[in-house]
Amino acid sequence: MPPVQPPPGGNTPPSPGGRSNQSQRRHRPGLTIPLPHRDPSLAVPLPLPPPPPNNLPHPPINFSDLVRLNYIGSGRGGTVYKVKHRITNEIFALKVIIGTPEDGDRRHIQREVQILRSVNHPNIVKCHEMFEHESRIQVLLEFVDLGSLEGVRIQAEPALSHVTRHILTGLLYLHRQKIVHRDIKPSNLLMNSKNEVKIADFGVSTILSRTMDPCNSSVGTIVYMSPERINTDSNDGQYDGYAGDVWSLGICVLQFYLGRFPFNITRESDWATLVCAICMSTPPSAPTSSSREFQDFISCCLRRNPAERWSVARLLYHPFISKYAAANGGGGGGGGGGGSNQGRH
Repeated sequence: MPPVQPPPGGNTPPSPGGRSNQSQRRHRPGLTIPLPHRDPSLAVPLPLPPPPPNNLPHPPINFSDLVRLNYIGSGRGGTVYKVKHRITNEIFALKVIIGTPEDGDRRHIQREVQILRSVNHPNIVKCHEMFEHESRIQVLLEFVDLGSLEGVRIQAEPALSHVTRHILTGLLYLHRQKIVHRDIKPSNLLMNSKNEVKIADFGVSTILSRTMDPCNSSVGTIVYMSPERINTDSNDGQYDGYAGDVWSLGICVLQFYLGRFPFNITRESDWATLVCAICMSTPPSAPTSSSREFQDFISCCLRRNPAERWSVARLLYHPFISKYAAANGGGGGGGGGGGSNQGRH
């Protein structure tokens, strides 16, 4: 018997019951799902993205290849110079540390600087190398061209929010690395021509001060210290360094807005006057002429009880930060300018 041939045209034979496969298909009209309307004012920004992974370390730099260009300034424990690498023409800041450490201290400093060299974040001044030249320790740092925010006034809240967000993002990175800065102040906050704010002096000077001067148990500038750090008898003798950094941040941000030290005294007041103002007076607050968001942000930073202060991670989601970051695509409200102390570290 000859095989059964399919009908011409390649049609599929009808299924039992006389219904074709096509007729069994269910035809549905096209479905559309309306997307909700996005309100940019309600967007909550994330912290600034981390830098791309950099598995290739910076090529070793020889001290003999550095050319000193000019003097930048002097800070606690050292003098800073602008230098150029004669081979690559790259510009750096070279911090020459005052004092000569003992052999044991030198080894400790070398170990600590190796840790600092591993820190890599766009809002942290990069530590590249450490040299010993003429019996002095010299640290090669990233050069930040516009200098510090010392003496800078930033009254425009979008610009101040931008600056504050960069500082918070850098502090968040340090805190997640279990590093407490302990000396947040305007002269340690630098800005470059890309409007990036970078935290300086987060480890090098602190390490050197504590190592080379055992009597210096209180590293930092007293005018920006938290009350519980100055008065060790308060808070049951417990000191939370992370909350201390938040207090210092709040004092700096309020000073940027006011254009002066927030307490009703000058920074040049004697030690006893400063201690009384910081530890016994009511914490300073933002003026009522500023926005409610800014007033609340300062209040969240400057609560006398350190346990009630907001953490750095939480402050990044505060409305004072989020509303301007959302309006500017996550980049904040612009610069705010640099200080006159170019590249101070």
